[in-house]
Amino acid sequence: MTVEAQRAFRDLPSTFKSVLWAGVAVLGAGALGAIALHRGESINSAWFVVAAVCVYALGYRFYSAFVAAKVLALDSTRATPAERLNNGRDFVPTNRWVVFGHHFAAIAGPGPLIGPTLAAQFGYLPGTLWILIGAVLGGCVQDFVTLFFSMRRNGRSLGQMARDELGFAGGAMALVGVMMIMIILIAVLGLVVVNAMKHSPWATSTVAATIPIAMLIGLYMRNMRPGRVLEASLVGIALLLAAVAAGGWVDHHPALRAIFDQDGPTLALWVIGYGFAAAVLPVWLLLAPRDYLSTFMKLGTIFALAVAILILRPEVKMPAVTPFIDGSGPIFGGTLFPFVFITVACGAISGFHSLIASGTTPKLLADERDARFIGYGAMMMESFVAVMAMVAATVLDPGVFFAINSPAGVVGADAAHAVSTISSWGFPVTVDQMEELTRRVGEVTLFARTGGAPSLAVGMASLFAGVTADALVAIWYHFAIMFEALFILTTLDAGTRVGRFMLQDLLGNIVPALGRTSWYPSVIATSAVVVGAWGYVLYIGTIDPLGGINSLWPLFGISNQMLAAIALCVGTAILVKSGKAKYAWVTAGPLAWLAIITTSAAWEKLFSPELRIGFIAHANAMTQKLAEGALSPELARSAPQLIFNDRLDAALTIFFLVTVWVMIADTSRVCYCVLAGRNHPPLSETPYLPKAEAVEALPEPVSL
Repeated sequence: MTVEAQRAFRDLPSTFKSVLWAGVAVLGAGALGAIALHRGESINSAWFVVAAVCVYALGYRFYSAFVAAKVLALDSTRATPAERLNNGRDFVPTNRWVVFGHHFAAIAGPGPLIGPTLAAQFGYLPGTLWILIGAVLGGCVQDFVTLFFSMRRNGRSLGQMARDELGFAGGAMALVGVMMIMIILIAVLGLVVVNAMKHSPWATSTVAATIPIAMLIGLYMRNMRPGRVLEASLVGIALLLAAVAAGGWVDHHPALRAIFDQDGPTLALWVIGYGFAAAVLPVWLLLAPRDYLSTFMKLGTIFALAVAILILRPEVKMPAVTPFIDGSGPIFGGTLFPFVFITVACGAISGFHSLIASGTTPKLLADERDARFIGYGAMMMESFVAVMAMVAATVLDPGVFFAINSPAGVVGADAAHAVSTISSWGFPVTVDQMEELTRRVGEVTLFARTGGAPSLAVGMASLFAGVTADALVAIWYHFAIMFEALFILTTLDAGTRVGRFMLQDLLGNIVPALGRTSWYPSVIATSAVVVGAWGYVLYIGTIDPLGGINSLWPLFGISNQMLAAIALCVGTAILVKSGKAKYAWVTAGPLAWLAIITTSAAWEKLFSPELRIGFIAHANAMTQKLAEGALSPELARSAPQLIFNDRLDAALTIFFLVTVWVMIADTSRVCYCVLAGRNHPPLSETPYLPKAEAVEALPEPVSL
């Protein structure tokens, strides 16, 4: 909403505004009622869009305003770090819309696309309700609070804030825990894009083309046509669309097809190589132009998807709740509670966002009031992406959905066996139906394309083709794959760099030279360590006979939600230390819920006797079968690696669990000391400085 529109709205009579918001509330309640209470027959997908828009509008207008005014007390007269520390490089007062674009590009990874798609295994209702409720009360609040508190502390990182506000123990645990969690997050993101490209020359060539396109746009804006941002944007978008179309030509060219037709492990090595290059190349050459182009593609595609849903109003074919809430689902093991919350992950609340909200974003804000729009608003937009992903996945025939997402190790390696198994669950599908769909989207096969990305692309393609022309379904399918890959690779880029900065910060305490981000040997060495760590986890995921996602996505969800819990621990401690203990429920409530679901999920992943759930049970069973010679020759060769992987996953889960509870205990200790008047770490907030005194003459905010 523009400034003029905001002023015009404020000038409306209060009675009219009250009636308007009451109407939004009634419409939203009606849409939610239609979604929640509809049974037996399919439901129109337009209700999902209406419900989401109404819930987000009410949440932003009322709850975020309460948090901004009462809990945080945003002060537009206070100088921000960008104004006080303006150096033209890291701290730069920037136009709020530019900051919003940067922040959204950095936080909007594949989580809101893949998590809801996988959670559709339980039906459309549980995941949709959690996306809406979790975002408004949890995810948006976490992003907003973390951004604000970092801004009040000169843009300090989450780990630094934990160390300053909680003391050495909590800070050290937070720094190490965040680093380990980052490794898992990046690895699973890489696995999703690998599974989307596996044995798909069209998809692989299209995604590969986005890399030189981003570099070309970087050179274009820096050297060829400096300052021509709009011009560069149009060129970049045109090239991305051309890459999608060219992928079809590659798919039919024998020599080129052989180059891009690769298996999972090979593609994993490609992604690892790309990750290292992205971490050591200058930001302006690859990272910045990719972020910029992906923002246009992300926002434009999601808006177009919402419009397509409203135009076509397709029926949601997935049941509200499926029989798999008992934990017998084929995509991943685990009951509805707690795994729907762990699986949806970033669509409702994402710990990764706290790293961005305490990274570059707080160094760019020119006004404290913008923290609400950027922190709360950007997460709200990401949650809307999750709702669109849920719709795109659930408008597919359930049989088709499960045929694409179920691993061969569960439903069978051949097509006939797979459709027979899936049909026996009450979700009929035929080999002919799958072969026809495969032909229409230009793939070799759609069976066992685990990871969520291919099925989401099929759903998006069906919606876009319905609005345009059915003959374009293959183009739209591969456009959707590229769209998903941009989400993933943008986050992989940013995550790898954040991990490298964190490692340099840790090593700098031992060898000062390693802490210098401008020293290239340190950049290369620390980048290699970070990429090697997540690259190993990615590679072992590609050789998992159950597809990798079965075990790694729950670990991804657990670690991501635990990272959010760490951020909320810091936020809760700061609120109490700031004399606002009566408002601590704003962060302590989501923190308590995350502690419950992450602990429950971690416990099940560790000690469940179900082989598809428990890491330890699966490792022990495979060890026994290997000793008895009961495994096939192929599985026997990979069994030692798989056993080690299970035990490594179990060790990581234990470490994450211990980290979170140490953080919760340390937060409780600090809060108790504050309330009881005992010694505690002092508040590290920077002193108040009026804008007028920050700098004699500030440069104009950076703008497009």
